[in-house]
Amino acid sequence: MTARKKRKPRRKVKRRSSKSGFWFERGKLRLSSFLLVLLLGGLVFLLTLSLIGKWSSNTPTTSQISDQQKRQFIEKILPAAQQQQQQYHLLTSITLAQAALESDWGQSELASKYYNLFGVKSDQPGSKLLTTSEYVNGQWIKVTARFAVYQNWNDSITAHTKLFVNGTAWDHQHYRAVLTAQNYQQAAQALQQHGYATDPGYAQKLINLIQEYQLNKYDKQ
Repeated sequence: MTARKKRKPRRKVKRRSSKSGFWFERGKLRLSSFLLVLLLGGLVFLLTLSLIGKWSSNTPTTSQISDQQKRQFIEKILPAAQQQQQQYHLLTSITLAQAALESDWGQSELASKYYNLFGVKSDQPGSKLLTTSEYVNGQWIKVTARFAVYQNWNDSITAHTKLFVNGTAWDHQHYRAVLTAQNYQQAAQALQQHGYATDPGYAQKLINLIQEYQLNKYDKQ
């Protein structure tokens, strides 16, 4: 009898599963799953925007202040600003524009609670420690500093003018160019050149405010 040859056992070939799951169908992402991912991503995005809006709404912004409120603010501080011009030659338009810009039309905490219209810092007793934004090394950062506190807005305006009249501790003529400026454009540029604010667009913002609300009409005596 002839011996039978033993057959080699066949290797089992693994077949790819054709079963479908929730996310995939035959190895491919379902269209419905893709749409669901987009929907979830959209919901997360909208929720983020909502939280940002809720946070930012705690701080008054210029867009939230009506034109009537702005006009009322100007009228309220106008007499004091004009008095400073008559006495020290500081243009009324500059005082008004700086007050509006620095205090967000009198709505900021520093202006409404502590009557500091111009963001004047101070280490004197009674000053308040607050957080503010400053432009440093090409970017805006949050810093903590002490700010002067006044009894009313008129006192703040007077102190603001005296800063230009008396100058700084290291240079009594530091802001003389602001007082001797022939027009509000020159005064605004002098403020920026002598470092009143860290904002690189400070002078132009003042000029824009003066032109938009025609504040230079109050400079005429």
